[in-house]
Amino acid sequence: MNFNEIQLSFLQEYLNTASPTGWEKSGQLVWKKYIENHVDELHNDSYGNCYAVINPGKSFKVVLEAHADEIGWYVNYIADDGFIYVVRNGGSDQALAPGKKVNIHTDNSTVIGVFGWPAIHTRTEKPYEPLPKIENLFIDVGAKNKEEVIQMGIKPGCMITYPDSLDNLNNTYLCGRALDNRIGGFMIAETAKNLFKLKEQLNFSIYIVNAVQEEVGLHGAGMMAHSIAPDIAIITDVTHDTTTPHIDKKKEGEQKCGKGPVLYNAPSIHHLVRKHIEKTAEINNISIQHAVASRASGTDTDAFAYSQSGIPSALISLPLKYMHTAVEMAHHQDIQDIITLMTESVIGLNPEFNLDYFKA
Repeated sequence: MNFNEIQLSFLQEYLNTASPTGWEKSGQLVWKKYIENHVDELHNDSYGNCYAVINPGKSFKVVLEAHADEIGWYVNYIADDGFIYVVRNGGSDQALAPGKKVNIHTDNSTVIGVFGWPAIHTRTEKPYEPLPKIENLFIDVGAKNKEEVIQMGIKPGCMITYPDSLDNLNNTYLCGRALDNRIGGFMIAETAKNLFKLKEQLNFSIYIVNAVQEEVGLHGAGMMAHSIAPDIAIITDVTHDTTTPHIDKKKEGEQKCGKGPVLYNAPSIHHLVRKHIEKTAEINNISIQHAVASRASGTDTDAFAYSQSGIPSALISLPLKYMHTAVEMAHHQDIQDIITLMTESVIGLNPEFNLDYFKA
């Protein structure tokens, strides 16, 4: 995908704006500004979910959804010596924390700190000890004691994020933190722009949903499923590139960046919606990959599928290297293919679309 100047500017701002789970406001404001001229209506709810509507007021409703939050940490305890101890916010990896700079978000400012760690020369008690664990991770903000930390505005409950920014590797991959899943927010926004131009051809309402709190239990998606009660939901999220070192393909399946969108089979996936997306990919010469989730998909698809009396839902996933790190990588072509696939899949729907297995 050759990103234009407007897209690149948005990606830089959006991906570099900290929006940890439960505090997604900053990123949501960036997303709303980007999409506002390409939809008919724009809304948010009390927990920060944002959704746009194209062709409002129709009885048949289709949702395109991504999640807006990123993983991080909470300040949990400030010791008398000024060191700060943490707990996870979402699936943050303690093994990657030592030696990383962090931003601690207070009520009025951002304080820079570091995850400190003893030098390799001093770790001689046992081989490879100590190992990073939640209970022994600590942040140093250069304070001499607890009182000085508190004077900085830091207190238990402050959010902590990594400052790593977005880069373009080899003009082939986007690389940075929070591609999971703000790259999904970009893809649904681009899809909305495509659909808005074609809205006169569509006789149903389209809801473009950027949901909160996916990383701690799919909560925002559940709220949106109840609020909108759509007839169909198409979700986009990331999945693992399992061809990188140290991943067992016998366990995780085989998906690779640059080989196209990944369509999942799982109990929450409605097979008729999935088959429609597969057929759309075939018609538009989009290569797709297949993956399986034996129980839950672990994405907002599950929240939509099991809401109301069951919302027919499908999942289009973006292969991603190094998920839940600060160097997540996604291939340009996969991003473009998902935008095209979502656009064409929605265009191919109508209020008479068959959602009954027994009439298939």
